[in-house]
Amino acid sequence: MTPRVVLTIAGSDSGGGAGIQADLKTFAALGAFGTSVLTAITAQNTLGVTAIHAVPADIVAAQLDAVLSDLPVAAVKVGMVSDPAVAKVIAERAGDLPHLVIDPVMVATAGSRLSDSAVVGVLLPYASVLTPNRHEAGALLGRVIETAEEMAEAAAELAKLGPRGVVVTGSELAVDVLHVAGETTVLRGSPVETRNNHGSGCTFSSAIAVRLAAGDSVPEAVMTAKDYVYRGLRGGASWQLGAGPGPLDHFAWSL
Repeated sequence: MTPRVVLTIAGSDSGGGAGIQADLKTFAALGAFGTSVLTAITAQNTLGVTAIHAVPADIVAAQLDAVLSDLPVAAVKVGMVSDPAVAKVIAERAGDLPHLVIDPVMVATAGSRLSDSAVVGVLLPYASVLTPNRHEAGALLGRVIETAEEMAEAAAELAKLGPRGVVVTGSELAVDVLHVAGETTVLRGSPVETRNNHGSGCTFSSAIAVRLAAGDSVPEAVMTAKDYVYRGLRGGASWQLGAGPGPLDHFAWSL
């Protein structure tokens, strides 16, 4: 059977744990054929980001046109977008980007700033699902978000900006909050004791995109993605790859 095609529009992580690399691993692990459009090249490892080279908007546009003109893209995940011109390119083609899942990558796990709320804000009206962590949700709304109750309020407020569904994640709390179709649901899970969570947000949003491409509803896609990330965290919990936060076990090698 021909696999479904899923597209990631994001930055490259030379350390392999997040960004384009995590997205493509997730697509493959969940049975989708991954395609990609690079928005930035980062010099990055488990300790942090040491350099960023933004891909010019015209090259981003050319990559997008090449993929969309030939391959039947069934869902799209957008990650790191730091250039307003690139956000404009994506917005202009939003009508050709089905099941658009936006992960507003604003700060790397190790603390490096990768984007800002103004750039991300351009894309919000086109999102099928928005997946900020609680810190990114706070940056988008201009306030600190700490509790599950505040996450729920943030999810509902962000939904008013255009996304049809919003998931505010709080992996350190083992709580995510979903707001879709006017209803808010608190999703509680089992915490995983690990420092190896690099790329968990990228993985979560990519898994949602795969399941939306397969025909799942937003709640179904979110729950499947949540379980996949949990298994990835558990599988890679004891890994010792690098001196900082390591990656997830995308292919269940250790389970």
